Amino acid sequence: MNTTFKAFVLACGFALQMVSNFAEADDAALIQRGEYLAKVGDCVACHLTQNDKPFVGGLKMMTPMGAIYSTNITPDAETGIGRYSEADFARALREGVAKDGRNLYPAMPYPSYAKVSDGDVRALYAYFMKGVAPVRQPNRESDIKWPLNMRWPLVFWNMVFLHKGAYEDKEGKDVAWNRGAYLVQGLGHCGSCHTPRGIGFQEKALDESGEVYLTGAPVDNWFASNLTGDHNSGLGRWSEADIAQFLKTGANLHAAAFGSMTSVINHSTQAMSDTDIAAISHYLKSFPAAGGSGAAVYAYDPKATKVSLARPANDAGARVYTAFCMHCHGADGRGFAPLLAPLAGNPNVLEKQPLSLINVTLNGTDDLVIGGIPAPYPMPSFADVLDDQQIADVLTFVRGGWNNGAPPVSAREVEKLRQSTGKAAAQ
Repeated sequence: MNTTFKAFVLACGFALQMVSNFAEADDAALIQRGEYLAKVGDCVACHLTQNDKPFVGGLKMMTPMGAIYSTNITPDAETGIGRYSEADFARALREGVAKDGRNLYPAMPYPSYAKVSDGDVRALYAYFMKGVAPVRQPNRESDIKWPLNMRWPLVFWNMVFLHKGAYEDKEGKDVAWNRGAYLVQGLGHCGSCHTPRGIGFQEKALDESGEVYLTGAPVDNWFASNLTGDHNSGLGRWSEADIAQFLKTGANLHAAAFGSMTSVINHSTQAMSDTDIAAISHYLKSFPAAGGSGAAVYAYDPKATKVSLARPANDAGARVYTAFCMHCHGADGRGFAPLLAPLAGNPNVLEKQPLSLINVTLNGTDDLVIGGIPAPYPMPSFADVLDDQQIADVLTFVRGGWNNGAPPVSAREVEKLRQSTGKAAAQ
């Protein structure tokens, strides 16, 4: 072999190695981007089991027809999505149709994921196929009884309620607004929880053009908050910085996360870039007020509540509050935010639907874990400490205190939710 030919062979080998290195770098970057997008989409929240195995599914989710269970989305070839092509993956994600042609229940937020761009779908596919460890775990069938468990009617559901097509930037809106809209409407699927659903279990609106979009809705014994500009129960008094702080840490001067929002903070929003968080905040602050109770604009006034707390024997709710609540939330109702949530003017307190207040009082809430550190003062459970009437009394006191002006809570409402969540009554 002459010297010239040897040099040519070496040059070719070097070029091939360089091409291979670039391909590997591109592949790694795509997987890394997919990992970030999976956090933006909070995929792990629904596909994480109680033994903390990510993406293996098995999480129980209640629907009006019965319980369904999330599926294994690891790349296991037998029980997961290991045999999915990118086209199969995209169809499942954006159209709710599995590789075998089976329609997915719309508890999977594919009406939102329909807006995800081709590039982001490609990155997600790369991550789930090459960045997630395969785990063999068979999927669990739903508890929905025949004939309601038949899935063929979902073909017609999709024809009516699924709007295909990736998000397209709105003219006249800035870059941050469009990025925020893409994240909220698409991967973030905020409307899946925060928008009321119709008789067909469909979201009544999929973007800001609908009057009820993000006006709040009951979800699995909680009430997902109003995210519009309503002054009392929405984000009307929040700045963009307030929203950003809440999404990054789960708490701000106005409120603290609880229920399923705790999981969203823990697994999704705290991991998002500051730029994306700012875009979401910017988009949400563009919403006008909608979905509120129509009550007078809230203004803090502690006078009447001070009188009640000074003589708690005259008010059953005040007696419970002074014994169990005041040391954290304060006599002035302002708590010690953001460590301990305020009750005066808290949008969740002013909401006409008391579902979340009852649930968090009965059952407490999971720990917020920010940067690996659990929050120091999680809301404890009072299900085995207070009876239904006591909880109704204290929540009525809170909803009426400090000029909150929200409707009272009945013992029957507490009893009903206690039964729904399987908590025994206090003895």
